[in-house]
Amino acid sequence: MRALVVVLLLACTAPVQAADPLAAGKLAFKRCANCHQVGPAARSSFGPQLNGIVGRRAGALPDYAYSPAMKRAGFVWTEQKLAAFLRDPDAAVPGNKMRFWGMGNERQVADLLAYLRSAKGGNP
Repeated sequence: MRALVVVLLLACTAPVQAADPLAAGKLAFKRCANCHQVGPAARSSFGPQLNGIVGRRAGALPDYAYSPAMKRAGFVWTEQKLAAFLRDPDAAVPGNKMRFWGMGNERQVADLLAYLRSAKGGNP
């Protein structure tokens, strides 16, 4: 009986497994969705669409008016660059026009990157 109680206590206090990174990333993207779009019908509006962002040259979409700082950034978005930008956009690209305080939760950053990595539809 004592062993059963111990097993039940351990089961009740065991850490819950993390949610599916794509589902968690989609949830984290809600913070971004006011300005950015992803998916087959995505287009640039207040912010550039983010389909295929990993591997895209910074400031390169022809249908979005980037800040001069982003146009001069001179790099290709990697997951490491995106993670740094998500943590602190002003430090990653000084003078950019994105008004976002940054994302400090590393799990959310990783989940959001997983979601963005999956968003390929409609990218030119």
